[in-house]
Amino acid sequence: MKKYLIITGGNKGIGSGIVSAYKNNGYQIISIARTLNQQDEYKNVKQIVLNLIKTEGLGNAFSQILTTIDKDSVERIVFINNAGTLGKIGRLENNSVSDIQNIIQLNTITPFLLTSVFLKEAQNWNCSKKIINISSGAAVKPYYGWSLYCASKAAIDMMTKVVAVEQETISNGTKIVAIYPGVVDTNMQEQIRKSSPESFIDVQRFIDLKESSSLVNIEDIGKEIFEIDSRDNYPNGAILNVSDYR
Repeated sequence: MKKYLIITGGNKGIGSGIVSAYKNNGYQIISIARTLNQQDEYKNVKQIVLNLIKTEGLGNAFSQILTTIDKDSVERIVFINNAGTLGKIGRLENNSVSDIQNIIQLNTITPFLLTSVFLKEAQNWNCSKKIINISSGAAVKPYYGWSLYCASKAAIDMMTKVVAVEQETISNGTKIVAIYPGVVDTNMQEQIRKSSPESFIDVQRFIDLKESSSLVNIEDIGKEIFEIDSRDNYPNGAILNVSDYR
């Protein structure tokens, strides 16, 4: 019997740390991203190239990915909605229509769509099934200049809670949780530090986090997310903060 991880945005940043942790613990990995990762560590990772900002055909493509898995050989399957973007930092009125569409698409519409497809396709699989949504503390704390990011992550949190309520009524339903990874040393953090004080008034705080070596590296956060998943000692629909498990 096999264990599977399907992850969006698994080829860089937090996603690559998650892939490493699950692969090292015997999981078969399917990573869905815009580009391929050519590093040696990804030789045994099945990589699917998809533009997750475009919804046309995305549901069908994800359904096809799931049908490549022999459901009778699966012991456990984990689907992680990890792909996301901070987008353009700045006050809402300074975002263009395309800025708004792209951020909401990638951070909210795509994970809603893929979660729906996963639940439908895997509902009769007789194995352990779990969805992990990579969310953010920004879902509950407003940051100047991050209206789209904060709102999109808040939507993910509520989707997590509602789907959990729904799945509790189904025999062998899917467990779903959201995880806040905290401040991790990724390209997103680099983008934040390059912001002007006019577009993001809290920029100095994030510069200080980097200079004080307070950012978590991607390998460590991947291991921590895997360990939280493995513990599974929390209710369905839980919103979990990695820092609470350190």
